[in-house]
Amino acid sequence: MKLFLSVCLLSIVIQYSSPVHADELDVAAIRHDIESVLDEDYPQLEKLYEDIHAHPEVGFQETRTAALLAAQMRKLGFAVTEKVGGTGIVAIFHNGPGPTILVRTELDGLPMEEKTGLPYASKYKQIVDGKSSYIAHSCGHDVHMAWWVGTAKALLAMKNRWSGTLMFIGQPAEETVSGAKAMIADGLFTRFPKPDYGFAAHVGPGPVGTVVIKDGIVSSASDALEITFKGRGGHGSMPSATIDPITIAAHFVSDVQTIISREKDANAFGVITVGSFHAGSAGNIIPDEADLKLSLRSFTPEVRELLLKGVERTANASASMAGAPPPEIHHLSGTSAVRNDSALAARANLLLKQALGNGVTFVPSSAPGGAPSEDFSQFIDAGVPSVFFAIGGYDAKTIADYKARGVPLPVNHSPYFAPAPKPAIETGVKVLTMAVLMVTAKNAAANSHR
Repeated sequence: MKLFLSVCLLSIVIQYSSPVHADELDVAAIRHDIESVLDEDYPQLEKLYEDIHAHPEVGFQETRTAALLAAQMRKLGFAVTEKVGGTGIVAIFHNGPGPTILVRTELDGLPMEEKTGLPYASKYKQIVDGKSSYIAHSCGHDVHMAWWVGTAKALLAMKNRWSGTLMFIGQPAEETVSGAKAMIADGLFTRFPKPDYGFAAHVGPGPVGTVVIKDGIVSSASDALEITFKGRGGHGSMPSATIDPITIAAHFVSDVQTIISREKDANAFGVITVGSFHAGSAGNIIPDEADLKLSLRSFTPEVRELLLKGVERTANASASMAGAPPPEIHHLSGTSAVRNDSALAARANLLLKQALGNGVTFVPSSAPGGAPSEDFSQFIDAGVPSVFFAIGGYDAKTIADYKARGVPLPVNHSPYFAPAPKPAIETGVKVLTMAVLMVTAKNAAANSHR
């Protein structure tokens, strides 16, 4: 993920007035209870965070990470099932009648080298696409896992305040937007209770203590494609005896952008990026093939379909124009846009503003979402009303240091991305714990099971 976080967290604060009434919760007492748990448990959460940070694993290879979190949840008393959807984990805790609440964290890191210089910086390597690669938690999933465990601890310490079933999910392969789909395909909502509500959060480059709640679309739909253009190889001095796949692919790279500039409504969001172009081995050899990898982003199903069909049509036309065979087009992965439930987001805004004050920002549905993508949408599409929160990760000193140097703050996926663990984790625990209590608290106005 996910520059949605930087877009939202650095946006102008928009005040929101809602007719929805706040639940009848003793917010001050709940905050006190959460902070008491954090005072006692944070050293263990920080140790867990540093361990995970130093040992990241890429999607569907998160065996160590999953085992570590499974052990943590079993120790708390959850019933844990491992290897759901590959390396995913599902932890269930029953606490009387009431709704089932999904709380999700991601397990995977990124195939990149960390350059933060932290004492616990990752030096870890794994095999990715057949090659050894450095792995890093440069997106913040290590922070998420720590606040996920912290939220479970806080809720169990406050069992007398709520009633229902907790369904804590450790999801693999979020970075390739394929882990949520794999878990659902493996019976997530048939082998386990179907959740009534879902919550997740993401750390970003905003100031610590800030929380953004976006109504409606939060992040874009994403589609990853690979296109192989076929040609006929030969000597670079005799191009007339060949069909050059490089020129075919080059035409495609230019022409495909007319889908954005000439076919898509100018008021609708859509992006086609050709991020990888590989062909040939020497300057005097015309190759047989050219391989391209694309990333498509959109907010609506209509634009998503327009981009997918347009890419396929343009690729076939580029090949046909050169008298080449049809290209091979593979849809590698994809997910729809994350859309927050409006009523649930409005309630969360009112509650969290009571609890956390002016650091909470509500962004209405009329404002655009963020371009990067997130497969939490798969759970929403399966019928789980949800809220996905954005939480700031940089402390004032770090922000001031970068500003003084005239250097932009490192965002998610930067090798220098390094949120301040303690305030980010503690804010995440407060946000997710209060969100769960909002729909499960014994005196909550919304605790009539839908």
